Amino acid sequence: MEPVISLTGVTAELGGRPVLRGVDLTVRPGEVVALLGANGSGKSTAVRATVGQVPVTGGALTLFGTPVHRFRDWRRLGYVPQRSTAAGGVPATVREVVSSGRLARRGLRPLGRADRAAVDRAIDLVGLTDRAGDSVYALSGGQHQRVLIARALAGEPELLVMDEPLAGVDLASQAVLAETLRGQLAGGAAVLLVLHELGPLRPLIDRAVVLAHGRVERTVDRPGGGGADAVLPEEPACHPHASHDVPETSALQTGIL
Repeated sequence: MEPVISLTGVTAELGGRPVLRGVDLTVRPGEVVALLGANGSGKSTAVRATVGQVPVTGGALTLFGTPVHRFRDWRRLGYVPQRSTAAGGVPATVREVVSSGRLARRGLRPLGRADRAAVDRAIDLVGLTDRAGDSVYALSGGQHQRVLIARALAGEPELLVMDEPLAGVDLASQAVLAETLRGQLAGGAAVLLVLHELGPLRPLIDRAVVLAHGRVERTVDRPGGGGADAVLPEEPACHPHASHDVPETSALQTGIL
């Protein structure tokens, strides 16, 4: 099967500083690939390059077989950035934020019946149906993360790219995320995600790729099948905002939802 993501010798810089130094990585349909590594290893930069937020300075990066700089079919991809605030400083309800996940499909046109159904489905998948009309400012940190995930799912993507979806999230929300991903995989979606530890997602992961100093240090297939401790970086899990990778500038990445 043709990879949905392919990085071959990819390099990237932030502020003139090399961050990715020849990364090779593939994600195929139906696969879950986790990026692990210490802070500053390049994990977040790799996923932000994948969604076109960080320019590639060398090598080749393709999405669904198309070079990322020419890729325009963003409705096929759902992106969950590092959590800050689901509303990005704008007063909004859960439903309004999740509805923005249809922008790549609808543009600025009013939502139709199928769009509203997709939004309802996404909210239900993350267990927030009873909070759909509430302001996102009334939610806990774990519920904020669920809103960001629902926003990505509302676009009915074939590929989910998630940056630290478990960071600072309560155990109940972690379990919801694991179950939500299980459902997406059953529908044939592929997933690339950044993690500090495998946690409840361990059984779902097909391949763990450990980055160090902007390079692939090692790859372990089926880490949930045993010997997974060798995959984990020595550095303990921490909040994503402690990372040396450049943080997200906005929680609402409307250009690629």
